Amino acid sequence: MFGGNVFGWTADTAMSFRLLDELVALGLNAIDTADVYSRWVPGHAGGESEAIIGVWMKERKCRDKVIIATKVGMDLGAGKTGLSAARIRAAVEASLIRLQTDYIDLYQAHTDDAETPLEETLGAFDALIKEGKVRAIGASNYTAARLRAALDVSAAHGLARYESLQPLYNLLDRAAYEAELEPLCLEREVGVINYYALAAGFLTGKYRKQADISTQARGATVARYAKTYGFGMLDVLNAQAQRLGASPAQVAIAWLIARPSVTAPIASATSLGQLAELAAAARLTLDPEAMAALT
Repeated sequence: MFGGNVFGWTADTAMSFRLLDELVALGLNAIDTADVYSRWVPGHAGGESEAIIGVWMKERKCRDKVIIATKVGMDLGAGKTGLSAARIRAAVEASLIRLQTDYIDLYQAHTDDAETPLEETLGAFDALIKEGKVRAIGASNYTAARLRAALDVSAAHGLARYESLQPLYNLLDRAAYEAELEPLCLEREVGVINYYALAAGFLTGKYRKQADISTQARGATVARYAKTYGFGMLDVLNAQAQRLGASPAQVAIAWLIARPSVTAPIASATSLGQLAELAAAARLTLDPEAMAALT
């Protein structure tokens, strides 16, 4: 799944269109975005990514060729936050307008809202599915306890349930997901579309030593990985990549794809070369030696 957070941020409109065109040409079709992308950029209000995707789909007449996943719940300012029924209703209409479509394939709760009853949130999502504005719903950044509670509420009240989970998960960020979320998702058959599949670029192979970390857009995040894990994991990853004749990024993504609970890792690219590398990762199968070493 392609991470659309880059659209309107580290990829301008022209490059975003080129990436989207190439995405489809390479046989990939799932795009993840959110109403809050990219509010963190000075001068942005949120919705920039959705708007770019919307114009692209309209110009290319390709809505039926792509799966669009977007999210609601993060703070957009002016009281636009949370997962109340009113907020979900207003947010979905705004997203549909920006995306220039009449339906969203996967609509996700971007983060848990403990202040709003799960019955209210799921009831609002259920209504959108019944109206045909949303095809399926998912959760992002939920703990295992809250995801389990939400699934139980859906079952008890006959409401649409979260069919997917979007957690932080990659070769470095493993403990929180594997301890409780992974067993739950396998047990309840919840699909997993994990974000930060390449640890904000730390697993791409371009970082070999501390001096390689710059002040780029994700520099602070990459520095955290370097400080926390050092470069030991990269040594293993690079060795397996060399042995298999693949890039470190391809091996890191292939490892995720091979995990029994993962449906589709989310990764982004800001160049056509990076995108081609991601597409190749989807076709790479790791042998037992690589899986054992990385795991």
